Amino acid sequence: MANELRVLNALDLAKTQWYHFTAIVIAGMGFFTDAYDLFCISLVTKLLGRLYYHVDGASKPGTLPPNVSAAVNGVAFCGTLAGQLFFGWLGDKMGRKRVYGLTLILMVVCSLASGLSFGSSPKGVIATLCFFRFWLGFGIGGDYPLSATIMSEYANKKTRGAFIAAVFAMQGFGILAGGIVALIVSLSFDHAYNAPAYEVDPVGSTVPQADYIWRIILMFGALPAALTYYWRMKMPETARYTALVAKNAKQAATDMSKVLQVDLEAEQEKVDKLARDTRKNYGLFSKEFARRHGLHLLGTTSTWFLLDIAFYSQNLFQKDIFSAIGWIPPAKTMNAIHEVYKIARAQTLIALCSTVPGYWFTVALIDILGRFFIQIMGFAMMTIFMFALAIPYDHWIKKGNHISFVVLYSFTFFFANFGPNATTFVVPAEIFPARLRSTCHGISAAAGKAGAIVGAFGFLYAAQSKDPSKTDAGYPPGIGVKNSLIMLGVINLVGAAFTLLVPESKGKSLEDLTGENDEEENTTELGRIAPAP
Repeated sequence: MANELRVLNALDLAKTQWYHFTAIVIAGMGFFTDAYDLFCISLVTKLLGRLYYHVDGASKPGTLPPNVSAAVNGVAFCGTLAGQLFFGWLGDKMGRKRVYGLTLILMVVCSLASGLSFGSSPKGVIATLCFFRFWLGFGIGGDYPLSATIMSEYANKKTRGAFIAAVFAMQGFGILAGGIVALIVSLSFDHAYNAPAYEVDPVGSTVPQADYIWRIILMFGALPAALTYYWRMKMPETARYTALVAKNAKQAATDMSKVLQVDLEAEQEKVDKLARDTRKNYGLFSKEFARRHGLHLLGTTSTWFLLDIAFYSQNLFQKDIFSAIGWIPPAKTMNAIHEVYKIARAQTLIALCSTVPGYWFTVALIDILGRFFIQIMGFAMMTIFMFALAIPYDHWIKKGNHISFVVLYSFTFFFANFGPNATTFVVPAEIFPARLRSTCHGISAAAGKAGAIVGAFGFLYAAQSKDPSKTDAGYPPGIGVKNSLIMLGVINLVGAAFTLLVPESKGKSLEDLTGENDEEENTTELGRIAPAP
């Protein structure tokens, strides 16, 4: 096309090379750390309850009060939402690479600080922990738009979906690593300090040294982030940012000549011509953006929001399910350290059997089946499995039916990851113009985290039993697990409907998708790309 820059065309048509895999590892290790840091807290919340909220004479071990539990589990999500918006905007203003290192530094410092949370009282420790977890989430939030944008701008158009999905798939390994680290740490401490069960000796069941366990698990998250920092700083800025946003054709050609190992000439005249084209320099809040990409942004934000309500609320039912099938015995029959081991073992098994495989099915098939098909199929299958769990729920909770329940429950995780959990991350990095790409991805991701907050806390209360005598300590009666699952099924169905607003981006150049290559008459049509099955 007349306006197409050769340096961008070279990236689109490049064969899969070593630098592609290097970029996947560098960006992916950030996501590995993100998932580890976000999900490892669920492994130690029971331990925090035993350590800091023990009640003398109580028949059951201490647990975090509802407001404290909500704060500990959710404060990182709030930080992530803020970080996605802020760093997404900053990535378009300052460049992807310059901001990329900041997010890692924040993650390393706050992971260490979370484990070093200090105070002489339970309130002091929890308040300090929540403070550092918020800023940890803020750094994690920045990784979403920056990693997705960098990978999409480095990739070739043939395998771009697989490369972006591979970065996101490192989340699965992060969740798995969290479980494995918790298993190793808890086993080591259990071997060193052989404490009695709570029902035998309530005070002795939680040895003072157990306080080190949660700190070590949280602090370990700093290690992969620190190891990646040097390589992140060595990555050149993406050519699409340098040429299309910073308007420096020479630097873009120089950087990509080294990366692709070919000679590329600078085309400053074309870059200057694009800079003078006022029709293509519209802002995020302009009528032109609304006309071309308004529905696309509604599609990416709504689907990610709805997906995360379902995805994160699913985690709430884990403790009930694991307890029901005997993977986690009643708390009073274990000491504090052994309880961490049992919870970690259950999470590791779920991650190994359903979470990780789901991500990699998407990586393998996204450039064959397309984003649209995988997303709508994933939402549809999650709907089916949610209803299959919910409608005969009274049947599943009877003794002997628990294993079948867990299998169906695992399939909802599998199709979340071989479905919208991956595609909602991929598509916003492809369909918006270069100067707004990181911002729009950040907005879409922040909508997702808003859904996660609704899912994690709205359903924490909603899933409580209707019978006041059967609710968790401190919670009011809710609508019950069965009705909560039906609601989640309906939410997935609505997610499938909103997927119709999202265009198919498989096999197309980023500039063709956004209209940055084309003349006005073509960009008008591109602004109205219909969803393609």
